[in-house]
Amino acid sequence: MNPSIDTNNKHIAIWLLVCCATIFAMIILGGVTRLTGSGLSMVQWEPIMGVLPPLSQAEWEETFLLYQQFPEYKLKNFAMSLGEFKSIFWFEYAHRVLGRSIGVIFLLPFLFFFLKGKIHRSLTPKLVAMFVLGGLQGLMGWYMVKSGLVSDPHVSQYRLTAHLGLAIVIYSYLFWVALDLLYPDVDETARIEDRKLARLSLIITVIIFITALSGGFVAGTRAGFAFNTFPLMDGRLIPVGLFELSPLWRNFFENIVTVQFDHRLLATLLFMLIPAFWWLARQSHRQSHVQTGLHLLLAALVLQLSLGISTLVLVVPVTLAAAHQGGAIILLTVSLFVSHQLRGHMKATISETRLPL
Repeated sequence: MNPSIDTNNKHIAIWLLVCCATIFAMIILGGVTRLTGSGLSMVQWEPIMGVLPPLSQAEWEETFLLYQQFPEYKLKNFAMSLGEFKSIFWFEYAHRVLGRSIGVIFLLPFLFFFLKGKIHRSLTPKLVAMFVLGGLQGLMGWYMVKSGLVSDPHVSQYRLTAHLGLAIVIYSYLFWVALDLLYPDVDETARIEDRKLARLSLIITVIIFITALSGGFVAGTRAGFAFNTFPLMDGRLIPVGLFELSPLWRNFFENIVTVQFDHRLLATLLFMLIPAFWWLARQSHRQSHVQTGLHLLLAALVLQLSLGISTLVLVVPVTLAAAHQGGAIILLTVSLFVSHQLRGHMKATISETRLPL
Protein backbone atom coordinates (compact mmCIF):
# COMPACT_ATOMS: atom_id res chain seq x y z
CA MET A 1 0.00 0.00 0.00
CA ASN A 2 1.13 3.54 -0.74
CA PRO A 3 2.69 4.95 2.48
CA SER A 4 0.83 8.26 2.13
CA ILE A 5 -2.50 6.48 1.82
CA ASP A 6 -1.62 4.30 4.80
CA THR A 7 -0.85 7.38 6.92
CA ASN A 8 -4.05 9.07 5.79
CA ASN A 9 -6.04 5.97 6.70
CA LYS A 10 -4.54 5.96 10.18
CA HIS A 11 -5.50 9.60 10.69
CA ILE A 12 -9.02 8.94 9.44
CA ALA A 13 -9.28 5.88 11.69
CA ILE A 14 -8.26 7.93 14.73
CA TRP A 15 -10.89 10.53 13.85
CA LEU A 16 -13.56 7.81 13.55
CA LEU A 17 -12.53 6.35 16.90
CA VAL A 18 -12.90 9.79 18.49
CA CYS A 19 -16.41 9.90 17.01
CA CYS A 20 -17.04 6.47 18.51
CA ALA A 21 -15.97 7.74 21.92
CA THR A 22 -18.40 10.66 21.72
CA ILE A 23 -21.23 8.36 20.62
CA PHE A 24 -20.41 6.10 23.58
CA ALA A 25 -20.68 9.13 25.87
CA MET A 26 -23.94 10.05 24.15
CA ILE A 27 -25.41 6.61 24.83
CA ILE A 28 -24.42 6.82 28.50
CA LEU A 29 -25.83 10.33 28.85
CA GLY A 30 -29.01 9.24 27.10
CA GLY A 31 -29.39 6.48 29.67
CA VAL A 32 -28.88 8.90 32.54
CA THR A 33 -31.39 11.29 30.97
CA ARG A 34 -33.98 8.53 30.82
CA LEU A 35 -33.23 7.21 34.31
CA THR A 36 -33.56 10.65 35.91
CA GLY A 37 -36.86 11.32 34.13
CA SER A 38 -35.36 14.24 32.22
CA GLY A 39 -36.12 13.24 28.64
CA LEU A 40 -39.38 15.17 28.29
CA SER A 41 -38.19 18.39 29.93
CA MET A 42 -37.46 20.10 26.59
CA VAL A 43 -40.75 20.15 24.72
CA GLN A 44 -39.50 21.92 21.60
CA TRP A 45 -37.02 20.80 18.96
CA GLU A 46 -34.88 23.59 17.53
CA PRO A 47 -31.87 22.01 15.79
CA ILE A 48 -30.06 25.34 15.31
CA MET A 49 -31.40 27.90 17.80
CA GLY A 50 -31.88 25.27 20.52
CA VAL A 51 -28.16 25.26 21.27
CA LEU A 52 -28.55 28.13 23.73
CA PRO A 53 -30.23 27.36 27.07
CA PRO A 54 -32.36 29.87 29.00
CA LEU A 55 -30.04 32.68 30.08
CA SER A 56 -32.22 34.83 32.30
CA GLN A 57 -34.83 34.33 34.98
CA ALA A 58 -37.53 35.37 32.55
CA GLU A 59 -36.38 32.83 29.97
CA TRP A 60 -36.31 30.09 32.60
CA GLU A 61 -39.84 30.93 33.70
CA GLU A 62 -41.01 30.94 30.08
CA THR A 63 -39.41 27.54 29.45
CA PHE A 64 -40.91 26.14 32.65
CA LEU A 65 -44.33 27.51 31.73
CA LEU A 66 -44.09 25.80 28.36
CA TYR A 67 -43.24 22.51 30.09
CA GLN A 68 -46.29 22.95 32.34
CA GLN A 69 -48.58 22.74 29.31
CA PHE A 70 -47.70 19.10 28.72
CA PRO A 71 -48.97 15.90 30.42
CA GLU A 72 -45.75 15.00 32.24
CA TYR A 73 -46.06 18.10 34.42
CA LYS A 74 -49.83 17.85 34.82
CA LEU A 75 -49.91 14.14 35.67
CA LYS A 76 -46.53 13.49 37.33
CA ASN A 77 -44.67 16.68 38.27
CA PHE A 78 -47.44 19.15 39.12
CA ALA A 79 -45.74 20.05 42.42
CA MET A 80 -42.34 20.64 40.76
CA SER A 81 -40.54 23.91 41.48
CA LEU A 82 -38.49 25.89 38.98
CA GLY A 83 -35.30 24.72 40.67
CA GLU A 84 -36.35 21.08 40.34
CA PHE A 85 -37.25 21.66 36.71
CA LYS A 86 -33.76 23.02 36.05
CA SER A 87 -32.21 19.84 37.43
CA ILE A 88 -33.97 17.66 34.83
CA PHE A 89 -33.68 20.23 32.05
CA TRP A 90 -29.88 20.25 32.16
CA PHE A 91 -29.62 16.51 31.53
CA GLU A 92 -31.77 16.68 28.41
CA TYR A 93 -30.07 19.87 27.29
CA ALA A 94 -26.63 18.27 27.64
CA HIS A 95 -27.86 15.24 25.72
CA ARG A 96 -29.06 17.34 22.80
CA VAL A 97 -25.99 19.57 22.72
CA LEU A 98 -23.70 16.54 22.73
CA GLY A 99 -25.68 15.15 19.82
CA ARG A 100 -25.11 18.34 17.84
CA SER A 101 -21.45 18.32 18.85
CA ILE A 102 -21.03 14.85 17.41
CA GLY A 103 -22.30 16.21 14.10
CA VAL A 104 -19.67 18.95 14.18
CA ILE A 105 -16.92 16.55 15.29
CA PHE A 106 -17.77 14.37 12.30
CA LEU A 107 -18.48 16.99 9.62
CA LEU A 108 -15.54 19.37 10.00
CA PRO A 109 -12.76 16.73 9.83
CA PHE A 110 -14.62 15.02 6.99
CA LEU A 111 -14.61 18.23 4.97
CA PHE A 112 -10.93 18.75 5.76
CA PHE A 113 -9.92 15.23 4.72
CA PHE A 114 -12.14 15.39 1.64
CA LEU A 115 -10.91 18.77 0.41
CA LYS A 116 -7.31 17.73 1.01
CA GLY A 117 -7.85 14.61 -1.07
CA LYS A 118 -6.96 12.32 1.83
CA ILE A 119 -10.05 10.11 1.58
CA HIS A 120 -9.85 7.14 -0.76
CA ARG A 121 -12.65 7.04 -3.31
CA SER A 122 -14.05 3.76 -1.95
CA LEU A 123 -14.27 5.23 1.56
CA THR A 124 -16.25 8.35 0.67
CA PRO A 125 -19.69 6.64 0.33
CA LYS A 126 -19.21 5.00 3.73
CA LEU A 127 -18.46 8.33 5.40
CA VAL A 128 -21.42 9.99 3.70
CA ALA A 129 -23.63 7.14 4.90
CA MET A 130 -22.37 7.73 8.45
CA PHE A 131 -23.34 11.39 8.29
CA VAL A 132 -26.79 10.58 6.91
CA LEU A 133 -27.34 8.01 9.66
CA GLY A 134 -26.35 10.61 12.23
CA GLY A 135 -28.98 13.00 10.86
CA LEU A 136 -31.60 10.26 10.96
CA GLN A 137 -30.64 9.57 14.57
CA GLY A 138 -31.44 13.16 15.48
CA LEU A 139 -34.86 12.83 13.86
CA MET A 140 -35.40 9.51 15.61
CA GLY A 141 -34.61 11.14 18.94
CA TRP A 142 -37.26 13.80 18.44
CA TYR A 143 -39.73 11.19 17.15
CA MET A 144 -39.13 9.30 20.39
CA VAL A 145 -39.64 12.39 22.58
CA LYS A 146 -42.88 13.25 20.78
CA SER A 147 -44.38 9.94 21.89
CA GLY A 148 -44.23 11.22 25.48
CA LEU A 149 -45.69 14.65 24.78
CA VAL A 150 -49.20 13.34 24.31
CA SER A 151 -51.89 12.24 26.79
CA ASP A 152 -49.65 9.59 28.37
CA PRO A 153 -46.30 11.09 29.50
CA HIS A 154 -44.41 7.91 28.70
CA VAL A 155 -41.96 7.46 25.86
CA SER A 156 -42.85 4.58 23.57
CA GLN A 157 -40.60 1.59 24.24
CA TYR A 158 -40.59 0.90 20.51
CA ARG A 159 -39.25 4.35 19.67
CA LEU A 160 -36.84 4.29 22.62
CA THR A 161 -35.38 0.98 21.46
CA ALA A 162 -35.22 2.15 17.85
CA HIS A 163 -33.32 5.25 19.01
CA LEU A 164 -30.90 3.15 21.05
CA GLY A 165 -30.54 0.57 18.30
CA LEU A 166 -29.72 3.15 15.65
CA ALA A 167 -27.10 4.70 17.94
CA ILE A 168 -25.49 1.28 18.37
CA VAL A 169 -25.59 0.63 14.62
CA ILE A 170 -23.87 3.95 13.91
CA TYR A 171 -21.28 3.30 16.61
CA SER A 172 -20.60 -0.20 15.28
CA TYR A 173 -20.35 0.98 11.68
CA LEU A 174 -17.81 3.69 12.55
CA PHE A 175 -15.81 1.30 14.69
CA TRP A 176 -15.73 -1.42 12.02
CA VAL A 177 -14.65 1.00 9.29
CA ALA A 178 -11.92 2.33 11.61
CA LEU A 179 -10.71 -1.23 12.13
CA ASP A 180 -10.71 -1.78 8.38
CA LEU A 181 -8.38 1.20 8.04
CA LEU A 182 -6.11 0.14 10.88
CA TYR A 183 -6.04 -3.54 9.91
CA PRO A 184 -6.56 -3.72 6.14
CA ASP A 185 -7.53 -7.05 4.63
CA VAL A 186 -4.76 -9.13 3.12
CA ASP A 187 -6.69 -11.80 1.20
CA GLU A 188 -10.25 -12.78 0.37
CA THR A 189 -10.05 -16.49 1.27
CA ALA A 190 -9.93 -18.45 4.50
CA ARG A 191 -9.77 -22.03 5.70
CA ILE A 192 -13.13 -23.70 6.27
CA GLU A 193 -12.48 -24.24 10.00
CA ASP A 194 -11.47 -20.59 10.41
CA ARG A 195 -14.58 -19.46 8.62
CA LYS A 196 -16.70 -21.39 11.11
CA LEU A 197 -14.94 -19.65 14.00
CA ALA A 198 -15.44 -16.27 12.35
CA ARG A 199 -19.14 -17.00 11.83
CA LEU A 200 -19.51 -17.96 15.48
CA SER A 201 -17.84 -14.70 16.46
CA LEU A 202 -20.25 -12.71 14.31
CA ILE A 203 -23.21 -14.66 15.70
CA ILE A 204 -22.13 -13.74 19.22
CA THR A 205 -21.84 -10.10 18.17
CA VAL A 206 -25.38 -10.18 16.77
CA ILE A 207 -26.70 -11.77 19.97
CA ILE A 208 -25.01 -9.04 22.02
CA PHE A 209 -26.74 -6.45 19.82
CA ILE A 210 -30.12 -8.16 20.22
CA THR A 211 -29.56 -8.36 23.98
CA ALA A 212 -28.86 -4.62 24.06
CA LEU A 213 -32.11 -4.02 22.15
CA SER A 214 -33.98 -6.20 24.64
CA GLY A 215 -32.47 -3.97 27.32
CA GLY A 216 -34.11 -1.04 25.54
CA PHE A 217 -37.48 -2.71 25.97
CA VAL A 218 -36.67 -3.43 29.62
CA ALA A 219 -35.96 0.28 30.08
CA GLY A 220 -38.96 1.39 28.03
CA THR A 221 -41.43 -0.76 29.95
CA ARG A 222 -39.66 -0.19 33.30
CA ALA A 223 -39.46 -3.97 33.63
CA GLY A 224 -36.25 -3.64 35.63
CA PHE A 225 -38.25 -2.40 38.61
CA ALA A 226 -40.11 -5.73 38.84
CA PHE A 227 -38.84 -9.16 39.89
CA ASN A 228 -35.73 -7.81 41.62
CA THR A 229 -34.28 -11.19 42.51
CA PHE A 230 -31.81 -13.40 40.68
CA PRO A 231 -31.77 -16.03 39.26
CA LEU A 232 -35.44 -16.62 40.10
CA MET A 233 -38.35 -14.40 39.07
CA ASP A 234 -41.03 -14.38 41.76
CA GLY A 235 -39.54 -17.61 43.08
CA ARG A 236 -39.61 -19.36 39.69
CA LEU A 237 -37.16 -20.03 36.89
CA ILE A 238 -40.02 -19.60 34.42
CA PRO A 239 -42.41 -16.98 35.80
CA VAL A 240 -46.17 -16.98 35.55
CA GLY A 241 -47.77 -14.65 33.01
CA LEU A 242 -45.28 -14.88 30.16
CA PHE A 243 -47.96 -14.88 27.46
CA GLU A 244 -50.90 -13.02 28.97
CA LEU A 245 -51.23 -10.46 26.18
CA SER A 246 -52.89 -11.04 22.85
CA PRO A 247 -51.79 -11.28 20.12
CA LEU A 248 -48.80 -13.34 21.22
CA TRP A 249 -46.08 -11.05 19.76
CA ARG A 250 -47.07 -8.17 22.06
CA ASN A 251 -45.75 -10.07 25.08
CA PHE A 252 -42.17 -9.79 23.82
CA PHE A 253 -42.36 -5.99 23.72
CA GLU A 254 -45.07 -4.90 26.17
CA ASN A 255 -45.45 -7.57 28.86
CA ILE A 256 -42.93 -6.71 31.60
CA VAL A 257 -42.73 -10.36 32.68
CA THR A 258 -41.78 -11.53 29.19
CA VAL A 259 -39.55 -8.55 28.48
CA GLN A 260 -37.43 -9.10 31.57
CA PHE A 261 -37.41 -12.89 31.12
CA ASP A 262 -36.19 -12.51 27.52
CA HIS A 263 -33.40 -10.19 28.62
CA ARG A 264 -32.30 -12.71 31.26
CA LEU A 265 -32.51 -15.54 28.74
CA LEU A 266 -30.33 -13.72 26.21
CA ALA A 267 -27.79 -12.83 28.90
CA THR A 268 -27.69 -16.50 29.96
CA LEU A 269 -27.13 -17.53 26.35
CA LEU A 270 -24.13 -15.20 26.16
CA PHE A 271 -22.90 -16.55 29.50
CA MET A 272 -22.71 -19.99 27.88
CA LEU A 273 -21.58 -19.01 24.39
CA ILE A 274 -18.76 -16.57 25.09
CA PRO A 275 -16.68 -18.81 27.42
CA ALA A 276 -17.09 -21.69 24.95
CA PHE A 277 -16.03 -19.43 22.09
CA TRP A 278 -13.11 -18.13 24.17
CA TRP A 279 -11.90 -21.69 24.74
CA LEU A 280 -12.24 -22.74 21.09
CA ALA A 281 -10.68 -19.60 19.64
CA ARG A 282 -7.70 -19.41 21.96
CA GLN A 283 -6.84 -23.02 21.14
CA SER A 284 -6.78 -22.23 17.41
CA HIS A 285 -5.11 -18.81 17.42
CA ARG A 286 -1.97 -17.78 19.27
CA GLN A 287 -1.60 -14.31 17.76
CA SER A 288 -1.39 -11.52 20.34
CA HIS A 289 -4.23 -9.40 18.91
CA VAL A 290 -6.62 -12.34 18.89
CA GLN A 291 -5.56 -13.56 22.34
CA THR A 292 -5.88 -10.08 23.84
CA GLY A 293 -9.30 -9.61 22.28
CA LEU A 294 -10.52 -12.98 23.56
CA HIS A 295 -9.40 -12.25 27.12
CA LEU A 296 -11.03 -8.82 26.99
CA LEU A 297 -14.24 -10.35 25.66
CA LEU A 298 -14.42 -12.74 28.62
CA ALA A 299 -13.63 -9.94 31.07
CA ALA A 300 -16.25 -7.66 29.51
CA LEU A 301 -18.84 -10.43 29.80
CA VAL A 302 -18.10 -10.90 33.51
CA LEU A 303 -18.28 -7.14 34.09
CA GLN A 304 -21.54 -6.77 32.19
CA LEU A 305 -23.26 -9.69 33.90
CA SER A 306 -22.15 -8.37 37.29
CA LEU A 307 -23.50 -4.90 36.47
CA GLY A 308 -26.76 -6.35 35.17
CA ILE A 309 -27.44 -8.50 38.23
CA SER A 310 -26.46 -5.68 40.59
CA THR A 311 -28.70 -3.22 38.78
CA LEU A 312 -31.63 -5.62 39.03
CA VAL A 313 -31.17 -6.66 42.66
CA LEU A 314 -30.61 -3.07 43.84
CA VAL A 315 -33.73 -1.90 41.93
CA VAL A 316 -32.12 0.14 39.17
CA PRO A 317 -29.95 2.80 40.83
CA VAL A 318 -29.04 5.44 38.25
CA THR A 319 -25.26 4.99 38.47
CA LEU A 320 -25.34 1.21 38.13
CA ALA A 321 -27.99 1.24 35.42
CA ALA A 322 -26.00 3.74 33.36
CA ALA A 323 -22.86 1.65 33.87
CA HIS A 324 -24.78 -1.43 32.73
CA GLN A 325 -25.78 0.35 29.54
CA GLY A 326 -22.18 1.37 28.99
CA GLY A 327 -21.07 -2.19 29.71
CA ALA A 328 -23.24 -3.42 26.84
CA ILE A 329 -21.39 -1.12 24.44
CA ILE A 330 -18.02 -2.22 25.82
CA LEU A 331 -18.95 -5.88 25.35
CA LEU A 332 -20.16 -5.19 21.81
CA THR A 333 -16.98 -3.23 21.03
CA VAL A 334 -14.71 -6.05 22.12
CA SER A 335 -16.81 -8.58 20.23
CA LEU A 336 -16.57 -6.48 17.07
CA PHE A 337 -12.81 -6.24 17.54
CA VAL A 338 -12.47 -10.00 17.96
CA SER A 339 -14.60 -10.66 14.86
CA HIS A 340 -12.52 -8.23 12.85
CA GLN A 341 -9.21 -9.61 14.10
CA LEU A 342 -10.23 -13.19 13.39
CA ARG A 343 -11.26 -12.29 9.88
CA GLY A 344 -8.11 -10.27 9.23
CA HIS A 345 -5.84 -12.91 10.73
CA MET A 346 -7.49 -15.69 8.74
CA LYS A 347 -6.90 -13.85 5.49
CA ALA A 348 -3.34 -12.97 6.45
CA THR A 349 -2.61 -16.59 7.34
CA ILE A 350 -3.69 -17.82 3.93
CA SER A 351 -1.60 -15.17 2.20
CA GLU A 352 1.50 -16.00 4.23
CA THR A 353 1.26 -19.74 3.59
CA ARG A 354 1.05 -19.54 -0.19
CA LEU A 355 3.97 -21.07 -2.00
CA PRO A 356 6.09 -18.64 -4.03
CA LEU A 357 5.74 -19.00 -7.79
